[in-house]
Amino acid sequence: MLKYLKYYIPALTGILFIIFILMGQNYPTYFFIAWSLFLFIGDYVLPKDREVQNFSYPSVLNCSIYVNLPILFCLIFLVVSVFGTSPIWYAEGLYSLFEIDFIQTVASFTILDQISIIFQTTLLIGILGTVPGHELTHRKQNKFDMFVGNWMLAFSWDCTFAIEHVYGHHRDVCLEEDPASAKRGENIYLFVIRASILEQISGWKLESERLKRRNHRLFSIHNRMLIGFSRSLLLTILAFAFGGIIGMAAFLLCAFIAKLFLEAINYIEHYGLVRERGKPVEMRHSWNSNHLLSSIYLCNVTRHSDHHRSTKLDFWELNPMHEDAPLLPYGYLSMLYLVLLTPFLYKKIMGEKLVHWDQNSATEYERNFYAM
Repeated sequence: MLKYLKYYIPALTGILFIIFILMGQNYPTYFFIAWSLFLFIGDYVLPKDREVQNFSYPSVLNCSIYVNLPILFCLIFLVVSVFGTSPIWYAEGLYSLFEIDFIQTVASFTILDQISIIFQTTLLIGILGTVPGHELTHRKQNKFDMFVGNWMLAFSWDCTFAIEHVYGHHRDVCLEEDPASAKRGENIYLFVIRASILEQISGWKLESERLKRRNHRLFSIHNRMLIGFSRSLLLTILAFAFGGIIGMAAFLLCAFIAKLFLEAINYIEHYGLVRERGKPVEMRHSWNSNHLLSSIYLCNVTRHSDHHRSTKLDFWELNPMHEDAPLLPYGYLSMLYLVLLTPFLYKKIMGEKLVHWDQNSATEYERNFYAM
């Protein structure tokens, strides 16, 4: 039973954060600090995630993903109401149901609490939205999963991901033209800007080609890019209706930072790795991590080499153990903090890893690529 329940930890984290927000002053900050330390320390001390477990009830695992959507929706609109002008019925409802004086609770938050709420919410958009959305939008033949996955991605205004990532990145990974593959020494923040712009261009190009093959116009109800943006726009309009201009701005800020975090994870996944054009994607072309908490919180996207080997595998089927898969020194989430807060240290650590990759994993072309 525990092997199933561990995948509900992200959903439980979202619920706990909602409770901590409603507890008032200092509690959001306590949660943000405690959860971050829990990740760092847990990834470091807990046993590594090195096995593929067998599951007899995959529907229970799928439910651990589906449940994230309503939790994320509730969290976002709670945050919108914290920063915006929440409706009277909302405050009265919280008081009648839970005896929570919402107006007083909001007034008690310090600046540090507000910052903690924004960043923890942003992280949870990634954990409850972007990552499971990535999992579900790879299930191209399952309409329900695609529907849920695309709504999850809408919270970060990133409908492009369901198109460019699935049909572009997986084809072009570690090639020079892939916007989601970071080059050696590339500045993380310039990468975020470059990748975000080029992914949009690539997404529109891929969708345009698909519509042309099907004899549909670009600007039509068949355009998945337009449908995706309409989902995000609807959420933004709801945020405005619920919390006014400031509430909507809080949502858009969280969405913007969530997109930044996604691109930072993209940066980490293939940093400095290269592939010869025309050659297949191998295990060595993705950075893996077998750190347990990062694996649980990120739907095993940490088993990234196996994900690129076969996108048809569900997250619990991915194999973390491949001899040719290069390993990160820390968990994905720890690496996220590292690359965003101390990019110089990240490059130093990964520079040593890349020397090892060049000497032990790379082909002659790949080894000499940056010397060309």
